[in-house]
Order: sequence, then C-alpha cells, then structure tokens
Amino acid sequence: MIKDKDSITGSFHFVYIVTLIVGTIIQFSDESEFTVDMSNMNLTHVPEDLPPKTKILDMSQNNISELHLSDMSYLSGLKILRISHNRIWWLDFSIFKFNQDLEYLDLSYNQLRNMSCHLIRSLKHLDLSFNDFHVLPICKEFGNLTQLQFLGLSATKLRQLDLLPIAHLHLSYILLDLQGYYAKESEKGSLQILDTKTLHLVFHPNQLFSVQANMLVNNLGCLQLTNIKLNNDNCQVLIQFLSELTRGPTLLNFTLQHVKTTWKCLVRIFKFLWPKPVQYLNIYNLTIVESINKEYIHYPKTALKALTIEHVKNEVFLFSQTALYTIFSEMNIMMLTISDTPFIHMLCPPPSNTFKFLNFTQNVFTDSVFQSCSHLVRLETLILRKNKLKDLYKVGLMTKHMTSLEILDVSVNSLEYDRYDGNCTWVGSIVVLNLSSNILTDSVFRCLPPKVKVLDLHDNRIRSIPKPIMKLEDLQELNVASNSLAHFPDCGTFNRLSVLIIDSNSISNPSADFLQSCHNIRSMSAGNNPFQCTCELREFVQSLGQVASKVVEGWPDSYKCDSPENYKGTLLKDFHVSPLSCNTTLLLVTIGVAVLVFTVTVTALCIYFDLPWYLRMVFQWTQTRRRARNTPLEELQRTIQFHAFISYSEHDSAWVKNELVPCLEKEELRICLHERNFIPGKSIVENIINCIEKSYKSIFVLSPNFVQSEWCHYELYFAHHNLFHEGSNNLILILLEPIPQNCIPSKYHKLRALMTQRTYLEWPKEKSKHGLFWANIRAAFNMKLTLIAENNNAEAS
Repeated sequence: MIKDKDSITGSFHFVYIVTLIVGTIIQFSDESEFTVDMSNMNLTHVPEDLPPKTKILDMSQNNISELHLSDMSYLSGLKILRISHNRIWWLDFSIFKFNQDLEYLDLSYNQLRNMSCHLIRSLKHLDLSFNDFHVLPICKEFGNLTQLQFLGLSATKLRQLDLLPIAHLHLSYILLDLQGYYAKESEKGSLQILDTKTLHLVFHPNQLFSVQANMLVNNLGCLQLTNIKLNNDNCQVLIQFLSELTRGPTLLNFTLQHVKTTWKCLVRIFKFLWPKPVQYLNIYNLTIVESINKEYIHYPKTALKALTIEHVKNEVFLFSQTALYTIFSEMNIMMLTISDTPFIHMLCPPPSNTFKFLNFTQNVFTDSVFQSCSHLVRLETLILRKNKLKDLYKVGLMTKHMTSLEILDVSVNSLEYDRYDGNCTWVGSIVVLNLSSNILTDSVFRCLPPKVKVLDLHDNRIRSIPKPIMKLEDLQELNVASNSLAHFPDCGTFNRLSVLIIDSNSISNPSADFLQSCHNIRSMSAGNNPFQCTCELREFVQSLGQVASKVVEGWPDSYKCDSPENYKGTLLKDFHVSPLSCNTTLLLVTIGVAVLVFTVTVTALCIYFDLPWYLRMVFQWTQTRRRARNTPLEELQRTIQFHAFISYSEHDSAWVKNELVPCLEKEELRICLHERNFIPGKSIVENIINCIEKSYKSIFVLSPNFVQSEWCHYELYFAHHNLFHEGSNNLILILLEPIPQNCIPSKYHKLRALMTQRTYLEWPKEKSKHGLFWANIRAAFNMKLTLIAENNNAEAS
C-alpha cells in the first residue's frame, strides 16, 4: 500500500536501456514468431538454418569467435542482435551491409581488439564495452550514426580527441569501460566528451582508484561511477577526477556503485559534493573499512535534496556509534535513505534539521529510536520497515512530536499491542499507516491514529474487527488481507471506506449486506477465501454480480468454492442453487400445496373407486378372522355341511324359493339360505362367511336387483376370496335377468370382472329350454359328499 518515497535517484542510464529494449520488444511483440533465442547453447558459429524473417536474434553466452557476411546477409529484416559474452576478436562491420534495419547491436564482453568502420546508419544502440580495445574504437564513420542514442566503449588509454568524430551527436547514454585503464604517474589522460545526458564509467573492481584524466562533458545530467576502491591516500585522486565532471550546472544525479572506502574518505566525498549542483546522491553496495572515528563536518548550504545509501557492509567492528550516526543526523537535506545496513540506532537530529523524508528500511533499529525526539517537526514520511520494533505503543509515542508526519511505514517488524486501556499516543497528522507483516491481533484497533485514511494491516493475526472500537471516521482504504477474519467489517464503524482488501482470510459465509450498506466502496478485493457454497452465499454472489466488475478486484478468477466437496474449485459466478431449496417459507408452502393436491387426488380416487366400501368390507372380514382365532380349536373343526349357498336379492326370492330351491332339493342337495341357516347372535358378515365356508358351492342369482343390493356384493366378495383362498372352483353364476354393463356401479368392479371372465348360466324364458338349464345345474354337483349335520338338533330334524 505504501511505497517508499524514493527520489528520482535511479540511474538515468538504466531507465534509458530498459525503455529502449522493452520498447523495441513491444514494437515486435505481435511478431514473436520472428524472435530467435539461441543464447547459452555453446555455439561456435552462427547457425545456417535461421529463419530468413528473423527480426530479433539472441546468441549471447556462446563461444562464437567470428562473424561472416554469409551469417547475416539473408537476415534482411533483422532489427536486434545480441551477441555479447562470446569470443569475437575481429569484426568487419561490412557484414551487416544487408541488414539496413538493424537498430540494436550488443557486442559487449567479447575479445575485440580491432574492427572496420562500415557502420549501419540505422543503429540506435551500439555496445562495444568490455572488450580489449587499446584506444577508443571511434572512427569518422561514427559521425554518420545520427540516430545513435546509446554507445558503449572500452579503452586502456584516453586521448583528448578520440570522441571528436561524434562531437555533433546528441547521445543519451555513454558507457565507458576503463577496467584496463593504465597511465604512468607522469602521464595524465584527457578526454572531451562533448554532449551526453548520462555518462557511466566502470573501473577495475580490485584496484585502487588511480585514473588521472580530465573529462569535459556538456549537458551532463547523470554521472555514474562503478567499482571505486579508496583509502585515505588516494581519496584526493577521486576528488580531483570529479572536479571537472561535477562543475557543470546540469549535473543533477550522481551515483556510486560498488564502493569500498574508509570512513574518513567517505566524509571527504560528502564535503566535496555538498556545495556542488548535484541534487540526488546515490551510493549502492558500500563497504566501510579500516576505522570509524569522529569526523568534523560543517554542512554548508547545498542543492542536494536526497541521499540514498543502500546495502552497506561495515568491516569495522569497534567504533564510536555517535561518530557514525552524527554524520547522517546533522545533514541539512530533505530526504535521507539508509537501507540494508547494520545500523542499530539513529540520533535525534538538531532542531535546525530539514528532514521531510527518512527511510531506514532493513536496519536493526529498536523501539528506542527517536524516543523523546522533538526536532523532527518537518518530517512528513518515516519508513522503518524490516527492523526490530516490537511495541506498537512505543511506536505511537515516538511520533508524538512529529507534527507534520503524514506517512508512517513500520511493516515487517515484530510489533504487538497487548494493552487493554486503549490509551495510545499518536500524532494527529498521520493519514497513511502501514502495520503489515507484524504479529498484531484484534487489539490493534484500540491503538490507531484517529485521522488515518489509509491503513495496511495485512499479514497479521487479526481474527475479528471489534465493533466497540474507536471511530475511524476518516478511514478510506483498509487492507486486512492474509489474516484470519471470518466476516467483513462493519461500515458503520468505517463510514467513509472506499477501498477494502480482505482476500486470503477465513471468510466462508460473507454477508450480502456489506455491499448494500457500504455505499462508498469503489474497490474491493475479497478473493482467495474459503467460500462455503451454500444457500447463505447465494445472496452474496448475487450482490457481487450487481456491482461493476471494476469494483470487485480479481473477479471472477480469485473467487472459488472451498466446500462442500462437490463444489470445490467452482468459480462463484458458476455456482447456482435452486431458490426453492434456499427459501424455507417457499419450500414449506410448496410442500403444503403438494400434500394438499395429493390428498385431494387420493380422496377423489377413493370416492371414485368406492374405497370406503372395500375398507368396511376388509374391516368386517378382519374382525371375523380375529374372532375365529380366539375360538377354541375344537370349534374350528369344520366340514362341508351344504351343497350350496344361495345369494340373491329379496326381489328375486320368489324365483329362488319356487324354482331354484325345490329343483335342487329334489336332487337331494342340501341348500343354505340366509333366512333359515344364519345363526342368531352372530353378525351378518360372520354368518355370510360361515355359510360360504361350509358350502361346497356358492350360487349367485344375478339380476338388476342383485346389483342394487350391498349385502349381495359382500357375499360375492367373500365367496370370490374363498375361491382363491381354497384353490377350488366353487362359484356358480345364474343370470336371472340381463344386466346392462352401464347399470353395474363402478365400485363393483369385481362383479364386472366375474361376468367377463367366468361362464354363467342364463335362465331361459322359454320353458322348452328349462330342462337343459337344470341339467347344467345338476352337472355342477358332480360328486357325492358325506354331509355332517351342523349340530345335533339339525341332525334330528
């Protein structure tokens, strides 16, 4: 969230190189098929099978020693050629005469000693540095390179007019490799570099600085020296070398890289540069040797705005801490950066200090730094990340007198806050606070600057944001990513919140109310949480879909289901669940309606098929069977006592008594009739069942009157049941009068079935056919039975 307020101290040459290379690559990004990378392949010569349309060719890090015309002539569209780190010792530039579009040529780190000067005018970047040239390889043809922006050269000797052929060119960057530079003490080199914005000089890394040469540069804006090794004796040699280079008013940026020096010499360099027009001084990879003693320096009025020192190695183990820190604390500049050093403390600067920006990243500062320091009243930005800070309360106390402080970065420390009184002291001007990557818990919300607008708490140990916390009414941006939060914060506490970063937490069931209640949110990142894809999440997903995609960062790729298992890995935008299963009220209403429809349907079917009639019949049958089971075994012994049981309607009784019964009894058949054989005291159903079971046959006299009799159907039902139960054919159907099918009620479907499936005897109207009818009746009783009297009284009768 908080970026170091670095000055523009970055080297201009680096920006230029990156811009040129990246810009060229972007230009041909749509032609990536024309890029050939053959670097680090142990090649000894240029391959012959390169694609003719190649535009970018990289053959660096190989063992190529020679280049020939035939190697390049067919690559007419070549624009970029990197052939550094090889073994080329001779080069004839005429081999590129067919490569008229060549703009970038890197021949650095080879073994070049000589070359011809048939240069391509289209070149913008030519790097001949880190080769074995004795003098600068500049010839008059270089003056034709009007598009040249970068030029890298090597030499062991400098001559004043070596660069005269390019005096009229306006170069952006000159890299001069002087690692092999040597001059006798009596000799003094001279070089007039007429016009360049950036000059980078590289010296031998293991030799004391000894270059004694006058260099005159016009319009120099950035000067960079690499590999500077100094002691107290040759320190003046470097200062003398810099005298001419730093004289011009345009030099704003001065960088020293890989510097090994004594403390005394370093202070002398500060003294030398302080009155110069340099505004940004950068020192990278600094090693301090020999000793550190107190040095007296009075900083005069200076144009210097920022000093950056990064990656410091101190080889002096016993020294005065005050001597070291005083030099920096008394500087009268606005911006000071000292990072990646073994410094354990920094003194409170004097009241006259002008510091507005202090960056002490990756040191060993403790909670005691700047305690009780009341002189940093102009300080606006303080960065103490990657130190040894432990107590958040003391950090707040440290800012008490920093009345202009707006940005504070104390990330990547070991900060804790375990007080419960919430009595923290912060300067009221802080608007940006970075507390990320510490070990802070929920209690941190009781110790925050009241006016903070941007708060970074990511990568801590926060489990929840307590509701009864101090009001952060000005908070606009909150980063609580990589904690253990289970819920979104309450916007009632942060009513101006516009940016929320809460990804990589433990949020499984976020509430949809957050987006609805936080009307000022314009950016939210909540991905990489263990979302539980259930009904509760459905409303949250819908609310995300209603928000503009630019508001929800990382949507939809970072928002995935973590559970249940069958949804794991599914994007939230692809998670769908039925509204019915998520709405309890709707579900209950649906079930109720379904049950009601089912009940109505079943009731209608029961009424249509007269189910109550069958239920009553089954009930009667069951009751009779139950009573039969409770009857003693000797009473259950039964044998057939009747040849036939006759079931008929009372309306047909005349025919039964006058025709059917006399005819059957004349044949000595014993007939069971309800009016004479039903036992008083038993239920009608019991009597029906007993008569059917004690009769060899059951005769049913069918007529329209029979159809209308409910008891007749009881008898028919039980007789038919007994038919299947006993496994015999004991039913005789006599059709006394024709029965139309439409006259049989639907509930008597068994009668319909019997009349359709079984043969019945029809009573003929003609008397001539009566004989045949009675013959068929007698044939149904084709076996002799030994009938046992129903009881003794019956036997006697």
